[in-house]
Amino acid sequence: MTPENKVDVAVYQKAKKGNYYCGDSYLYIETEDEFICAIADGLGSGEYALESSQITIDIIRNNIGATVGELVEKCNKELIGKRGVVLGILRLHFPTETYSFSSIGNIGVMTIHNGKKMNRNIPNGGYLAGFKRPFKVVREQLLSQMNFILFSDGVSDEELSKKLFLHTNVDDVIEAYKQQTDAERKDDTTLIAIKYQR
Repeated sequence: MTPENKVDVAVYQKAKKGNYYCGDSYLYIETEDEFICAIADGLGSGEYALESSQITIDIIRNNIGATVGELVEKCNKELIGKRGVVLGILRLHFPTETYSFSSIGNIGVMTIHNGKKMNRNIPNGGYLAGFKRPFKVVREQLLSQMNFILFSDGVSDEELSKKLFLHTNVDDVIEAYKQQTDAERKDDTTLIAIKYQR
């Protein structure tokens, strides 16, 4: 993290055992007013899953100023005829000190403040593949020194229950996860640790 950044990020990503391509794609971008992070998990695994997830990430990258709801709708529209994705988008808005999150499918987010898990979202069911579907966007207050853990379904519930996620340093979270997790993954796995510093 540079002195002008408000967010520190560390990432773990690994393809499913036996696959060269990871079907998960992600991005994170910080601007003067906001930070946006997304994980797109292409249905299935391998090269075709990567194609759909990368299309989704490219749409988000090219529409950085859009709201979380607008981004979900744009991604869904562009996935007609593709394999489909599950998607999680987190947006931190610095001027209003709020964050918003939406998840279609099994991309999750945990919020952590003062070394305690505060919340784990319940995602909207289904996936994006061009069909209109209802979804909700959660909006909450952004607290100083708040951590977020954004993860794909390759991260198991058992792994999520470990205390390693309570570390305040994002590099420590990822390093501890690497040490305590299986070397060979049963599914494509992406884990992003995010720390907001006001």
